[in-house]
Amino acid sequence: MSSATRHWPVPSPRPTAPRGVRPISGPGGRPLAARRGSWRQLSAGSVRGLANEVAGAMDPVLSLGAGLLLLLLWARHKGLEYLLLHHRWVFVCLFLLPLSVLFDVYYQLRAWVVWLLHSAPKQHSQRVRHIQAQVREWKKEGSKTYMCTGRPGWLTVSLRVGKYKKTHKNIMINLMDILEVDTERQVVRVEPLVTMGQLTAHLNPMGWTLPVVPELDDLTVGGLIMGTGIESSSHIYGLFQHTCLAYELVLADGSLVRCSPTENSDLFYAVPWSCGTLGFLVAAEIKMVPVKKYVKLHYKPVRGLEKICEKFTEESKMKENSFVEGLMYSLEEAVIMTGVLTDEAEQGKINRIGNYYKPWFFKHVEKYLKANQTGSEYIPARHYYHRHTRSIFWELQDIIPFGNNPVFRYLFGWMVPPKISLLKLTQGEATRKLYEQHHVVQDMLVPMKSLEKSIKTFHSDLNVYPLWLCPFILPNNPGMVHPKGDEMELYVDIGAYGVPKTKQFEARASMRQMEKFVRSVHGFQMLYADCYMSREEFWDMFDGSLYHKLREQMNCKDAFPELLKIDCHIQPKLQFYSGI
Repeated sequence: MSSATRHWPVPSPRPTAPRGVRPISGPGGRPLAARRGSWRQLSAGSVRGLANEVAGAMDPVLSLGAGLLLLLLWARHKGLEYLLLHHRWVFVCLFLLPLSVLFDVYYQLRAWVVWLLHSAPKQHSQRVRHIQAQVREWKKEGSKTYMCTGRPGWLTVSLRVGKYKKTHKNIMINLMDILEVDTERQVVRVEPLVTMGQLTAHLNPMGWTLPVVPELDDLTVGGLIMGTGIESSSHIYGLFQHTCLAYELVLADGSLVRCSPTENSDLFYAVPWSCGTLGFLVAAEIKMVPVKKYVKLHYKPVRGLEKICEKFTEESKMKENSFVEGLMYSLEEAVIMTGVLTDEAEQGKINRIGNYYKPWFFKHVEKYLKANQTGSEYIPARHYYHRHTRSIFWELQDIIPFGNNPVFRYLFGWMVPPKISLLKLTQGEATRKLYEQHHVVQDMLVPMKSLEKSIKTFHSDLNVYPLWLCPFILPNNPGMVHPKGDEMELYVDIGAYGVPKTKQFEARASMRQMEKFVRSVHGFQMLYADCYMSREEFWDMFDGSLYHKLREQMNCKDAFPELLKIDCHIQPKLQFYSGI
């Protein structure tokens, strides 16, 4: 009942309270009625009115409380494991989403305070010296076990939990700040745990961005260097590692070394894809490029696999396209997107796709396919860079099935997405095994000339849609990943994330078949995901010559495990050491 319809009995004459005692007041400071002859007691009508007011205000709270109580009783009856396995959205919505918000608020405030106080450079030097001291202490103690970072395995944006950390010497590395923005050299110097979301939030208002900005907010610079990263601008700039100008590492002997294409060049080219097995990354210098306000994005539905591959290849070769990306919704249907940076936007065509209440990006793109019409719109640059973050590409639809519902988006979309690290931390062994056997998260990098054959293989072995297509230029640099010939070559990342619909899918057999195909076309598998190759097959896919040479020269064999190791306790598959 609104305040306009409240009826408060007004006594006449007004009772007077003793000195020093204030009469009981209602809304607006008006005194509540008292029974004639006594200021201490309310009239029966007043009591009923007040009770009705309190009851009305408590109804929603009581209803919510009752609902939560029933939910908790049901969860207790079914068991936590059952809840996490079959109704994970309940746990995610009630606990992980609020926790994720708190995580974001804390790290954003911390980054703001550090930058405001300009304390990052001074603290960086102290922290690096502390890392060096830890490594020297490890040597002094006899180098009994391998070293790794002390960062918990569940914090990494990877499918692996990092069980090796329990048996290795943990070196604490707390490096998560932007150190310097040099606009004259167009270089930003950062620590390894700086995230993509942190960088774009800092650089974009200054008129700068990174040439390659992998989509998810929580991806770290260290992970993208020691592993790899890609974006729809990679057809111009290459992989994330190809935009880096220098690395600083603490080596196995505790020394601090800087490497670049002209200084310790072998180490510079060996670091990417090495997953922290050559040293501890403590800083990186990355190229910056000017950014504009908007990305003018053009959507073109294409049908027929041959036409899709032709159009995608054609657009990927056009350097005037700032961005190229494809989403395949079936074997014969796709939307190919091309974008250019611009400061001007047509009125009525601006789509702030990153706003919490907006549809998930891949669902928004699908509308053009269903309507069978092309279209163009202007997306704010930072919204574009993180367009797949809110739905974690399309993985969130399997975790919160109603997550793209307009009601959910308007009420709770501001808390989305849950942190991938928290999802890993709380998934439980049963959920992990279920995902391992019935869920695929893989990125395969294949030559563009093999695109059509590759999509057919993905369809027959996995049948997972949407498929993500992202082109990139691969230069013929030394290191683990380079083209087969002497010239740079156009490649494409095919990303499959979801539940395979092929009837004969079996995780190990199907993925081994997929890996065999990728090796046959001289492609590469991203190392964040499960790998089922043998050691011989792995080094047939990757060029380990420079990597093994440096591990020998820098005495890494006793300090860090090799890039891969066999873990036969679960199933015969390769597990990758990660120093981040």
